[in-house]
Amino acid sequence: MGRFVFLLSRAGPLWRFLGSGLLLMVAAATTPTASACGTDSGILIRHVRLIDFSGTEPRIDDNQSVLVRGAQIVAVAPSTDLEASVGDRIVEGGGRTLVPGLVDMHVHIWDEAELGAYLASGVTTVRNMSGMPFLLEMRDSIAVGALAGPKIFTTGPILNSRGPNAQLNHQIVETADEARAAVQAQYDQGYRRIKVYSNLNEPAYLAILDEAARLEMPVTGHTPEGPRARGVPQQRPFAIDFADIVDDGFETIEHVESIVWHGLRNRHDRVAARALARHIAAQSVPVTPTLIAFANLSRIADTRGAHLHRAGTETLNPFIGSTEMEQFARWSSEDSSRAREQLAFYRDFTRILSEEGVLLVVGSDAGIATNIPGVALHDELDLLIESGLTPYEAIRGATVNAAHVLGNGTFVGRIRPGYRADLLLVDGDPLTQIDVLRRPVAMVVDGRLFDKGDLDDLWQSAARTDADRTARNVLGAMAAQGTVVEVPN
Repeated sequence: MGRFVFLLSRAGPLWRFLGSGLLLMVAAATTPTASACGTDSGILIRHVRLIDFSGTEPRIDDNQSVLVRGAQIVAVAPSTDLEASVGDRIVEGGGRTLVPGLVDMHVHIWDEAELGAYLASGVTTVRNMSGMPFLLEMRDSIAVGALAGPKIFTTGPILNSRGPNAQLNHQIVETADEARAAVQAQYDQGYRRIKVYSNLNEPAYLAILDEAARLEMPVTGHTPEGPRARGVPQQRPFAIDFADIVDDGFETIEHVESIVWHGLRNRHDRVAARALARHIAAQSVPVTPTLIAFANLSRIADTRGAHLHRAGTETLNPFIGSTEMEQFARWSSEDSSRAREQLAFYRDFTRILSEEGVLLVVGSDAGIATNIPGVALHDELDLLIESGLTPYEAIRGATVNAAHVLGNGTFVGRIRPGYRADLLLVDGDPLTQIDVLRRPVAMVVDGRLFDKGDLDDLWQSAARTDADRTARNVLGAMAAQGTVVEVPN
C-alpha cells in the first residue's frame, strides 16, 4: 500500500497540537459509563403522544404507553392496557410527545467527550464518516453498555488519491492494487463501510468498488472526480463524469455543494439542477445534504468571525481549532453576500431533490469546521425546513429514512415492539415547533433511562474535551493507515 507523507512545520498549529499529545498520558474518561445512567430493569413510559414517521403523512396516537425491557421495546398500547411489573421504573409522560431517537448520518468523532453532546441532543445513532481504530473500540464499548453514547456505525479511513482535497487523515491510494489492499485491510480491522473522496483516480476507484462489493461493504462519500486538471470544472470537464458515478450503488452521496460542484460543474442552474435530481432519483441513490456545513461558513463570513465563538462551541474538540485556523481566517474575511447566494442555491437544490423523489437523510458533518456535535443536527433540521421541507419530512430523514439506509436489521427510527429502545420525550409538538427536539425532557437510550439531571451531566461532560487524548487518537489512526508524519529538523 502506498505511503503518504505529510510534512509539518514545528511552528504550525497542527504540530503544536499533535506534538503536545506525544508527551502526556491519556486522560481519564469524561463521558459517564452506561451503567451509571440507568439500569436494566423494565421502563414503562405512560400517557404519551406518539408520532410515527414511517408513512408519507404522520400517524399520531394519543394517551399511549411504551414498555421497554432490556434494550428493546416490547409493547406499545393505550395507557389503559399496559401495566408495570414489580421493579419496573415508571415515567409519567403527562401528555408529552414521544418520538424515536434521532440519527445523524454524517459525523466525525475525535474523542469520547463528544458523545455526551450527541446524547443530550437526542441523537441516539450516528454514522461516523472517517474511521479511526479507537472508534471501533468505542463502538463496541457502547454496544455492550460499558460506555454511554450513541450507537456508532463507522466507515474506515477516507480513501482518496493525491490532489487538492487530500487531507491529513485520508488513506491515499493511487493504483488498483493499493486500493484493493486498503479495502481488505479496513475489513480486517473491523470496518464494514467504505468512504471514498473526490480526488480518487479511476483505476483506484473502480478497484475499491469491486473489492467492497466482494466483501459486502457499502460505499459512501464524495463522488470521485479523478485528477483535477487546470480549468476544471468551468473550462474543462472532470476526468470522471458525475453521470458515470451516480449508478454505482452508493449507500449515500454526501453534501449538496459537492453534488453541485461535480454534477452541475458548479453552475447554479435550477433547470439543470432539476434534471440532475431526476437522474439521481431514478437511480434510487439517497443524499445527505449537510447544508449546515456551508451555512456555518457563511455565518462566519456574515459575522466577520464572531460566529466561531457562539454558545456551544466549548464542546468542539480542540483538534478542530488547530486544523481549521486557515479556513476560519479565510471565511472571516470572505464575501458574505456571495456566500449567502451560494447557500440559497444549495437550499433550493435540496428542495428540488426532495420534490423529485430523492431519499434524503439528515447529517450534520459535526466534528468538522465549526459544526457542534448534537447541536448541528438540529441546525440542519432547521435548514431543511427553510429549504421547503415540512417538519415531518425533515424528522423523517433523521429517523425512518436513516434506518432504511443503514439496513433493515437496524431496528431504529420507529416506536414499535421489537425496535431498539431509543426514545425522546419532549415538551410540545415537533411537527409545529421542531425546536422542542433540541432539549429532551427525558430519554431512553438502548433501554437505559436518562432523566433531566442525567442529560445536564452529559452536557457538562461534553465540554471537557481532551486535546492530548485526541492527539493520540489521531496519531494512532495515521500510523494504522500508513500515513507518515515527518517534521523537519
